[in-house]
Amino acid sequence: MSGTETFIIAEEDDGIRLDRWFKRHREGTPHALLARWARSGLLTLDGRKADVSDRIGTGQTLVTPLPPAPTTPRPKAARAPLDDAEIAFANSLIIHRDASALVLDKPPGLATQGGTKTIEHVDGLLGALQFEAKVRPKLVHRLDKDTSGALLIARTPRAAAFFSKAFSNRSARKTYWAIVVGVPSVEAGEINLPLAKQPGTGGEKMHVSEEAGQPSVTRYRVLDLAGNEAAWVELQPLTGRTHQLRVHMAAIGHPIVGDGKYGGKPAFLTGSISRKLHLHARRLRIDHPDGGKLDIAAQLPDHFAASMASLGFDPLLGDTPDPGEIAAAVAPRAIAKTRAKAHAKQVRKAKRGERRGRAEVKAARPGKPAKPAKPGQIAKPGKPGRPARPMKPDKSAKLDKSAKLARPARPTKSAKSANPVKPAKIPSRKPR
Repeated sequence: MSGTETFIIAEEDDGIRLDRWFKRHREGTPHALLARWARSGLLTLDGRKADVSDRIGTGQTLVTPLPPAPTTPRPKAARAPLDDAEIAFANSLIIHRDASALVLDKPPGLATQGGTKTIEHVDGLLGALQFEAKVRPKLVHRLDKDTSGALLIARTPRAAAFFSKAFSNRSARKTYWAIVVGVPSVEAGEINLPLAKQPGTGGEKMHVSEEAGQPSVTRYRVLDLAGNEAAWVELQPLTGRTHQLRVHMAAIGHPIVGDGKYGGKPAFLTGSISRKLHLHARRLRIDHPDGGKLDIAAQLPDHFAASMASLGFDPLLGDTPDPGEIAAAVAPRAIAKTRAKAHAKQVRKAKRGERRGRAEVKAARPGKPAKPAKPGQIAKPGKPGRPARPMKPDKSAKLDKSAKLARPARPTKSAKSANPVKPAKIPSRKPR
């Protein structure tokens, strides 16, 4: 094999992995061959050796060996065309749309992705949401089938890479609302219990495992109570394990209402409370690839809203900011203000030091010889390091007191009244 090809990475491929680029543009290249090229240094990005897992950027220069002889690619399973009702349903889910992102309000009971026995899912509806974009939208995270709420969709490969990175490094913030059985003894806290797949369930169920579990952290806050029967809580997953919120709440003795999988029979309340899962992805906050932040809230589904009304919960209370969030937002400003004050103090001290240093240098400078005094002047002793200055002539030495002109006496009141003209002031004569 000889010869190479050079490509300039396009904007639509910004942020994706190198092996993903080959799947898009060199579909017939086997992954094993691609890895061999990378190990031998035949793949380069901007002149440097590249790995198949490297993220590529717009404008980079990719040099690759010529592809192997074309082979007949394996035919992909054709997606079933969507009918008008499915297209209308997909469009009704949109609660936000811009050039890079879509946010859907996923209803409970609709799976995010397909499976062996799952035919209807969000991924199958994305063809109806392509609109004017060149490529099909892509999922960047998922919600459980029975969980409702905000679901983010990327409209470009660049946005997909950006959002995926935000979810992987935990910079995206997801807030869930849930109604749980009973009342947690601690009003606000953090659940730190490692989770693993439960053996014998085919990976369909999770459980707490100190030995085999992965670190899993959930922050919660009680928003309102319905006596001792139920509580409305806000949940924030700090990690992204499967069924994390459901397992954690069941583990502390307060399963989510309607979660029979982890809470069993006690997870169902009597009366008018729905038997559906009461877990809703209320809010999503994430950095936007085009700048700024995306902050979207999804409205409650009907069964959740009805249960809230039955239990006397006011949804407006859930949108009040967390005291911890307020403290976290105020802290950087307070720190910046303290740092600014400290910096100003240092500047003032430095300036005082400079002035003090100049004064000391000036005082240490050798003095110049004093100028000779003029006739009639007396030399004034100088300060250390400074020459003596001559004093002004003594006026009294030149002029006798008797030689001074006498000033006229002030007129009396009777004289002033008789003569309205004010007498002119006679200046005293200065010595020549």
